[in-house]
Amino acid sequence: MMPAQNNAKGILFILFGMAFFSIQDALIKFIYEDSALYELYFGRTFVALILLVSYLKFSKKKINLKTHYLFLTIVRVICFFFGFSFFYISLTYMSLAMANALFFSSPFFVSILATIFLKEKVGIKRWSAIFVGFIGVYIILNPNFSDFDYMKLAPVACALCYAVSMTITKITSDKDNVYTQMIHLYLGAILISILFFLFTGKGQFDNFNDPTFQFIFREWFTNPSHAWPFIFVMGCIGAFAFYFILNAYSIASPSVVSLYEYSLIIWSILTGYFLFNNIPTLRTFIGVSIIIGAGLYIYLREKAKDQMIVTDTPTR
Repeated sequence: MMPAQNNAKGILFILFGMAFFSIQDALIKFIYEDSALYELYFGRTFVALILLVSYLKFSKKKINLKTHYLFLTIVRVICFFFGFSFFYISLTYMSLAMANALFFSSPFFVSILATIFLKEKVGIKRWSAIFVGFIGVYIILNPNFSDFDYMKLAPVACALCYAVSMTITKITSDKDNVYTQMIHLYLGAILISILFFLFTGKGQFDNFNDPTFQFIFREWFTNPSHAWPFIFVMGCIGAFAFYFILNAYSIASPSVVSLYEYSLIIWSILTGYFLFNNIPTLRTFIGVSIIIGAGLYIYLREKAKDQMIVTDTPTR
């Protein structure tokens, strides 16, 4: 059994990691009018990659770029890249709390994908929890189908891409270790960002009045003295966030610390209120409660099922 003090430390690490992620999201809202989306993505990822490689060198861990699942790795990199592109885009017109609440629909997509690709059996209770979770998403979105702004679905699209990426990770983790997979994500993000620079980096398609589309297609390096210090800090913060999360899962029970990832919503509410004076609506609070409740139910069902498997396993 994992020592109690390790679980306590793991929970603390998760809380720190989620806090760092909320700060990174807030920084994006600060500078999206002074940088291009993929300029930001490139700079943030490049800094994080340098820090990761430095950490691996310092800790004398082997840097291995080889993958045993080339096709799946490419799909994972693309899904991860565009998934968080959707999320960063949503931060230009949506509060931190709402964006992160909608992102936490990802466990529902993971459950659905697990039935399709991992052949996991999902019972009526878990399907009901998934359905209830999407009701929470519906309540937050508050759609008016006669004039619905489909841009509101960006965090949900991110959740779907993230779920695909995590499903692939479950398949590939038996041969590709976590650091190899992180390096793949970083290198892939840098490569795709460079491709965007070659085709859109001069502002060739920036003919929009909408700030969100300007963020996507804006010319790169228009205000580097202002934007790049923020981008550099974002890269450092993202690297520290991943460091805390990876350590949390390595020193504590995953079944304990994973619950505390929902603290990201609380951090987002706090940073949104103090930095941008965003106060979540009653619908957002209700939707968040339903999403978290459904996610916790799925988690507890899976934990109980795993415990039954362990209990039923013969021992010597």
